[in-house]
Amino acid sequence: MTTILVYKALHIFFMVAWFAGIFYLPRLFVYHAMTDEKPCSAMLKIMERRLLYFVTPFAVLTAVFGVLLITSYGREWFRANLWLHYKLVPVIILYLYHAYCFKLLADFKHDRNERSDRFYRIFNEFPVILLLIIVMLAILKPVF
Repeated sequence: MTTILVYKALHIFFMVAWFAGIFYLPRLFVYHAMTDEKPCSAMLKIMERRLLYFVTPFAVLTAVFGVLLITSYGREWFRANLWLHYKLVPVIILYLYHAYCFKLLADFKHDRNERSDRFYRIFNEFPVILLLIIVMLAILKPVF
């Protein structure tokens, strides 16, 4: 078993764990935006905070093992594989999406959310599209 395969397996594992949370968190935001009940809102605040803080280390570890993979393959491999450069664009957007979730979490925490449940329903679909693009580029490795 090579080190690269271990890095790849861990990269995929942490990515899957991260996405599980990234798919569920905006769904909690949908429910939160729909409720006016204080006890329900209080419970959702706890669930949102715990979930986001639970999956954030998975996001970090996904990046760590991704970088270890790239460095293990080497600089020449990185230069020669433009598909990876294109893959990194939606990956960076996904990390920005994750960071934006902290802002949304703070808005709900301080009862200053002004967005509708419809916004969060659409927001919830964004990482699905990014995941599709990332997986297609990683598996197909198109030549540019």
